[in-house]
Amino acid sequence: MSENHGAAFWDERYRGRAALWSGEPNPYLLQETAGLAAGRALDAGSGEGADAIWLAGRGWHVIAVDISAVAVGRAEEHARQCGADLAGRIEWIRQDLTEWEPGPTLFDLVTAQYLHLPPSARQPLFGRLAAAVAPGGSLLVVGHHPSDLETAVPRPQEPDRYFTGDDLLPLLRGGQWDVLTNTTPERSATDPDGRTVTVRDTVFRARRRD
Repeated sequence: MSENHGAAFWDERYRGRAALWSGEPNPYLLQETAGLAAGRALDAGSGEGADAIWLAGRGWHVIAVDISAVAVGRAEEHARQCGADLAGRIEWIRQDLTEWEPGPTLFDLVTAQYLHLPPSARQPLFGRLAAAVAPGGSLLVVGHHPSDLETAVPRPQEPDRYFTGDDLLPLLRGGQWDVLTNTTPERSATDPDGRTVTVRDTVFRARRRD
C-alpha cells in the first residue's frame, strides 16, 4: 500500500484473474484462533474474503477491510452465496488501511495476514491494529519471513517489507500483553522452475491482558 501498491495497483491485479487467492482461509488463522470464543473481529487486508467468511461461519462478527474495490466486491458476493445469516455478520469496507483508523480497544481479534508494507507505513498501521484490540483480545499477524528472499520463490525484492515476530514486539506498549506465539514455521512451495523449496512464515500472536 505504498504509492506503487495503492488501490489502482490492487484493482488491476484482481481484475487480471478470476480468483487471485485460493478461496480457503489462511491455515494460521485456523490454528491460532481454534480455542478463542467468537466475538468481534477485524480482518485487515481481507482480500477476496475467505478469512472473514470463515470467522463469520464460526459466529464472529467481522469488520473486513481491503484497499481494492474489486476484491471487496468479490468478497461480498462470496459471502452472499454462503447465506444471509453469515453475510449479515460481516461488514465490508473499501479503505486504504494506511489511512484508516479502526478505533481503540474495539475488537476481540485483530488479524492481519501477509500485509507487506515499507516500515514507514507498516509500523504505524500495525500500531493502530494493536491499539484496536480489546482487553482479553488477540492480535494475530502473519507474513512471509525475510529468509524467503534467499530462496527461488518469487517474492518482491524489497527486504524492508518483510518482518519477524521480534520486529513486532515494540508495538506492544505498556507491558499489557502476553506473547503466545512467535514462531517461524516452515512449509513447502514450488519455485518458477517447478522445484520444491522450503519457505518460512512469521506467525505472531499476542493477547492483551484484561
